[in-house]
Amino acid sequence: MQEKPKKKRGCAPLLVVLVLVVALAAVAAVTVLGEVKGGAPGADVTVSVAQGSGVASISKQLADAGVIRFPQVFRLYVKQSGKASQLQYGDFTLHKGMGYDALIDALSQYAAADTVTLTFPEGTPALGIAQAMEDAGLCSAEEFLACANGEDGSDFSQYDFWTRIPDNENRFMKCEGYLFPETYEFFKDDTVYNYVNTFYSEFDRRVDGELLEKVDASGMSLEDVVILASFVQEEAGNEEDRNVAEVFLNRLAEGSPYPRLESNASSYVQDPNDNNYLYNWVAPYYGGWENLPEGMYNAYNTYSCEGLPAGPISNPGLAAIEAVVNPNTELVGEQGGSPCYFFVTDLSGKYYYASTFEEHQANVRTAQSVNQSLGG
Repeated sequence: MQEKPKKKRGCAPLLVVLVLVVALAAVAAVTVLGEVKGGAPGADVTVSVAQGSGVASISKQLADAGVIRFPQVFRLYVKQSGKASQLQYGDFTLHKGMGYDALIDALSQYAAADTVTLTFPEGTPALGIAQAMEDAGLCSAEEFLACANGEDGSDFSQYDFWTRIPDNENRFMKCEGYLFPETYEFFKDDTVYNYVNTFYSEFDRRVDGELLEKVDASGMSLEDVVILASFVQEEAGNEEDRNVAEVFLNRLAEGSPYPRLESNASSYVQDPNDNNYLYNWVAPYYGGWENLPEGMYNAYNTYSCEGLPAGPISNPGLAAIEAVVNPNTELVGEQGGSPCYFFVTDLSGKYYYASTFEEHQANVRTAQSVNQSLGG
């Protein structure tokens, strides 16, 4: 006797599931499209967009404020519209129910706000930047540095450079070198985090992918490049950047007869007029030269430590950074055409380069003679 064929099962439940998935997708699509087009006006909401904010952070702000529900969709919509660069910063009065086009139009209008404009010259140390922020009434120098160094729990790991900064117990400040010097406009009532982020976002924007490729090609780490750029900034900061960078790189090269930077910009020099990082900035922070931690002194004194010091000595500009990855490799001394390991300047601003110590001493005498003629 033959068995009756078994009935196939499972098709109907699967079909039901598929129908539900399609229905849910359709509902979601309708919901998203409804938000894109906009609906009945809701309550007004004030959104403060910080200077330097990108589309991603603005989208998140709008979602956090309840203006939109789908920040990823808004972000994609703005980018597809080609209007991302038109978004402004400031205080914006928006309302729930605004369509995406209306939001973009509103955010593209400059919003007047109570602001302070500050200019930070290239080569300004972190302590100088923090003090300027305090003098402008934006925040205390202590608050700024605690945030910039991550000591208050602030996290800037959204930036690749932040994760590249090595831990070094003898490093003075983690933020040194990465607070990009520029002219900024700050909201008076903004958060300390946003103030610091303004500097970091600008560094991330200026030290872009193309420049990072040059850094990698140089064989140096980004940290090493920024450290050396801070010395180039202090010792030159002009059309001599690439020449000075070449001298320092020659000293750092394998087999160099002079493996120390030997720069007065960070050394044992105790002269308030010499703009020495240890004497003018680090020592006062600790209450005086006699309180300077020995390990930190040794790690930053370029006449005793071989190679690079423990960290940057200022916040260099873009030209100094680019000079380190693109030095003047054709620079040679006047005698013998050998690589240069020394330089000295006179009061007129002229630089003298040398390959040997003897040649350098002759240049020093020449510079001194020029200085005397100039009354220096």
